[in-house]
Amino acid sequence: MCGECGYRAAYKSDLSRHMRTHTGEKPYKCDQCDYSAAEKCALVRHVTKHTGEKPYMCGECGYRTTQKHNLLRHMRTHTGEKPYKCDQCDYSAAEKSTLDDHMTKHTGQKPYMCGECGYRTALRANLSRHMKTHTGGKLFKCDQCNYSAARKSDLSFHVKRHTGEKLYMCDHCDYSTTQKSSLDTQKSSLDQHLARHSGDKPYMCGESRSSHLSRHKRTHTEEKPYMCGECGYRTDRKSNLSRHMKTHSGEKRNPTCVTSDRAAGKNEQSEQIKTHTA
Repeated sequence: MCGECGYRAAYKSDLSRHMRTHTGEKPYKCDQCDYSAAEKCALVRHVTKHTGEKPYMCGECGYRTTQKHNLLRHMRTHTGEKPYKCDQCDYSAAEKSTLDDHMTKHTGQKPYMCGECGYRTALRANLSRHMKTHTGGKLFKCDQCNYSAARKSDLSFHVKRHTGEKLYMCDHCDYSTTQKSSLDTQKSSLDQHLARHSGDKPYMCGESRSSHLSRHKRTHTEEKPYMCGECGYRTDRKSNLSRHMKTHSGEKRNPTCVTSDRAAGKNEQSEQIKTHTA
């Protein structure tokens, strides 16, 4: 029995191995670097980093790995097994870490925190991506130009500019596009194009895009969410605020209609001039 924590073992060797968790002893040394381990199996796994050996192979697709548990996890991509179940809904996952990430949706917990600015997130991947805003790390390099990106997905999107690849095709004409954004966040460029053929306008009040509907609703509520921090000016459109801010920065704006003596957009000014000259 362990005198530190009460751990009991059937074999003396198991107790000896356990005691190293308290003493910090790491008797197994790598002869190629300064790595050391408390258990021999950990050293064996480490040595494969030097030898490049990957003894565990998938019989389905030839995937190889240095560790047995990696192979077991990989095999679930073939079997579809998802042994980790959520006890609050019907979600299941192939990996425990994926289930842990899912559980934060129920608990609202955000365990991953940035030590630089206090940013918190539920997902480790999000924190890793966020940290690059501090380090400036852009690990993914384009092999055709000097472009680099912090995210692999950004690089993949960039590469399509070189290849001309356009994965999303229109069934009604020869139109194609390189991207299809999530329908939960915005209508993709392909979806917007298809609406021209179908005449589909899923959003009420006559507009065919959700952003248009949100803007239109403000004509009923008179909500003006965009405010100038300099003088308190408020507007229902971001573009109006951007135009207004130029009055403070001194940046040259669109021409002013001399008759109405107020700033106008180019299209709006043209309509005004027609009114005055008619």
